[in-house]
Amino acid sequence: MGKTLSEKILSEKSGTDARAGDIVIAPVDLVFVQDTTGPLTIRQFKEVKHGRLVSPQRTAIFLDHAVPSPNRQLSNDHQFLRRFAEDNDCRIFEGGSGICHQLVAEMFANPGDIIVGADSHTVTAGGLGAFATGMGSSDVAIVFALGKTWLRVPETFKISISGRFRKWVGAKDLIIHLIGVLGADGATYKALEFDGQTVSGMSISERLTVANMAVEAGAKVGIFPSDNVTQRFLAVQGRGNKYSALRPDADANYERAIIINASELEPMVAVPHTVDNVAPVSMLAGTKIDQVFIGTCTNGRLEDLAMAAAILRKKKRHPSVRLIVAPASQQVLTKAMRIGYIQVLVAAGAVILPPGCAACLGLHQGVLGDNEACLSTANRNFKGRMGNPEASIYLASPATAAASALTGEITDPRKVL
Repeated sequence: MGKTLSEKILSEKSGTDARAGDIVIAPVDLVFVQDTTGPLTIRQFKEVKHGRLVSPQRTAIFLDHAVPSPNRQLSNDHQFLRRFAEDNDCRIFEGGSGICHQLVAEMFANPGDIIVGADSHTVTAGGLGAFATGMGSSDVAIVFALGKTWLRVPETFKISISGRFRKWVGAKDLIIHLIGVLGADGATYKALEFDGQTVSGMSISERLTVANMAVEAGAKVGIFPSDNVTQRFLAVQGRGNKYSALRPDADANYERAIIINASELEPMVAVPHTVDNVAPVSMLAGTKIDQVFIGTCTNGRLEDLAMAAAILRKKKRHPSVRLIVAPASQQVLTKAMRIGYIQVLVAAGAVILPPGCAACLGLHQGVLGDNEACLSTANRNFKGRMGNPEASIYLASPATAAASALTGEITDPRKVL
């Protein structure tokens, strides 16, 4: 019997005939931490008393969640991480470089890789055909020491997508819809494998968005086949030689099959306070918002800023709405400036933040006030996620976010243009 993408990757890496439910031990191609999980991971690593990192050049530290640092404690954490990187000769990416998941996609992830990170949204790299998953700090510390990890091969849900997205409907609406179908724990420790006619036409940016939110349904990984779209992306990023074609076998065994017709989707919103509490934007039209946040590892890429700029061009944000934009990486920011997207967004009244996580996790740069509502392009809307449990967070696409910034209420982008 044939194999799923996860079974293929874990078989190749472990040197075994890996099947769903098996336990394998496999080498890791990249292990990373960020500035909120890194200090604990490093302390755990030091407790192991293994000495130095087994593979410094396959180990990365990202300062992205709290940059520039908003307080003394986090500044001290940053110092701690810098010293560790210097002492162990591993890669470190300073504040302003960008969000770890975006930088992993730009610089590291390749089809067939195993990537682990001390961050649940490590799954983002599945958009490039990598088996990428988040782990706890103790597990990541062991990878620091040994360069390998154990994994249970996940059962796979096959998500087949056909049809063409309608205007102003896209990847974010797709994944919000799917999470609504599955539920927040409906794919716990499963692999979500995406395929179908629509997938072959999706950009890497769109694939990364979908893979990023697979974990919001409990999935171990969200993974796409690698194809000519993947190959072109890797070539542009300077590592075209890392490309390899990767597809599931035609007779692979799936635990569940879900079919989605993209042409039937409409703009979707995740409603407070869970990601699986979803509704079409038409049901929420008129809901007042105080802040719009466009960015994060889900939707801070160049295509996302282009979408927002197209809607906001020669217009102004509603006077009662704060509009915050955070590019996902320095590369994204530089390209957006060169093309003119940043200028359009600033002219519309946006505040541009440094590349990084910014308002997403509520440490700084956009914390909400009591009883305020934010429409965000992020991946989580849990109570208190943006720094205030008395506030509300709605999740939507960059198109819906930009349209809503113009009106001061949740708005269907198709109604604005």
